Amino acid sequence: MAIKTYRPYTKSRRHMTTLSYEELTKKAPEKSLLVTKKHSGGRNNQGVITCRHHGGGNKNRYRIIDFKRNKDNIVGRVAALEYDPNRTAFIALINYVDGEKRYIIAPLGLKVGDKIVSGEATDIKVGNACELRNIPDGTTVHNIELQPGKGGQMCRAAGASAQVLGQEGNYVILRLASSEVRKVLGRCRATIGGVGNQDYNLVNVGSAGKTRHMGIRPTVRGSAMNPCDHPHGGGEGKCPVGRDAPRTPWGKKSQGVKTRRVKKHSTKLIVRRKSNKK
Repeated sequence: MAIKTYRPYTKSRRHMTTLSYEELTKKAPEKSLLVTKKHSGGRNNQGVITCRHHGGGNKNRYRIIDFKRNKDNIVGRVAALEYDPNRTAFIALINYVDGEKRYIIAPLGLKVGDKIVSGEATDIKVGNACELRNIPDGTTVHNIELQPGKGGQMCRAAGASAQVLGQEGNYVILRLASSEVRKVLGRCRATIGGVGNQDYNLVNVGSAGKTRHMGIRPTVRGSAMNPCDHPHGGGEGKCPVGRDAPRTPWGKKSQGVKTRRVKKHSTKLIVRRKSNKK
């Protein structure tokens, strides 16, 4: 998809870029697949902010996405490609021959009128979904399950994908975009192809107002605060952080600290960590 630039008639427009959205074929979403979405402003049930910099933003409704792809052996036709305000990827409206409608994440290369199907074993065609053990080596996949029947959890963002490297017993070996190599149970399902809208990371927001429309509130630097508010605060003029490492507002190290649980059960399924890439 092409990147659209603007004539700099204001300062914020000078570096702003957007997607042209020329691939999309429908503006209004399918009403039967919409649910209301409440904005919490980053607060929990006691009104305490637990996730900073959340708040405001345009109202939108959630599109129900079929991550499980469990409508087996029933052919569906791509009726439209649509924008989804809740994710970076585009979504595709699928009309099945039995009359049901579902949304799926739109793979790269999927067009209106294409036919897709899901099942334990299907044709290796963009948009089809099947079990990993039935996908040939070297195939690019997305929307990958980690537990059979739970629905896709990996490779769902714009431009994301993984590559099937081979099989080892009941497991299939995948290489992720981060260069991490890991095993996934062969009975887990995945969708053929990579996620579309791969130019999303080239977009320059360009203005603070657009960021506020996304529901993102301003972030204040710790060095601009007082010592009572942040470990980096205080001092005369522009000072270093004054610690052995950058800290969070609560005094914990914010860089170079491993956050993965040591005894996490899925660690044994990782063949090569992304930190070990050459």
